Amino acid sequence: MVYFLAGMKGEGKTRKLIEMANQNAKETDGNLVFIDDDKRHIHDLHRDIRFVEAGAGELANYREFIGFVLGILAMNSDIRHIYVDGINNILAKDVVENDCLKKMKDRLDTLAKTHHVAFTISLHCNRDNLPEDIKAVLI
Repeated sequence: MVYFLAGMKGEGKTRKLIEMANQNAKETDGNLVFIDDDKRHIHDLHRDIRFVEAGAGELANYREFIGFVLGILAMNSDIRHIYVDGINNILAKDVVENDCLKKMKDRLDTLAKTHHVAFTISLHCNRDNLPEDIKAVLI
């Protein structure tokens, strides 16, 4: 399953995502991954969570992000949850524009089913401007 945590800057999305990941680390038997655009929050995460720095704007679009995630999943088949903080910062192109967000969600849904992994992604945007199928999976 793919979940989104959406809101404007300063609304506490990163803090909530970190809290969710840390709580999940205490409860799950599988591995967790936290993807961020920088290392600012590496010390806020539970020691059992694998931290991956994606770099700010280094991935050109959601397709490259999917390839990045596939690489992570290929390295470890025991991953049960992937948290992504600030997808807007990781991608060079605005993921909210057009129907890119829906396409990314659909592709991640397929990966979630195939690899038995869940995704929680924070997104900087106005929640009211999101498509209905994305609003349905907001946390």
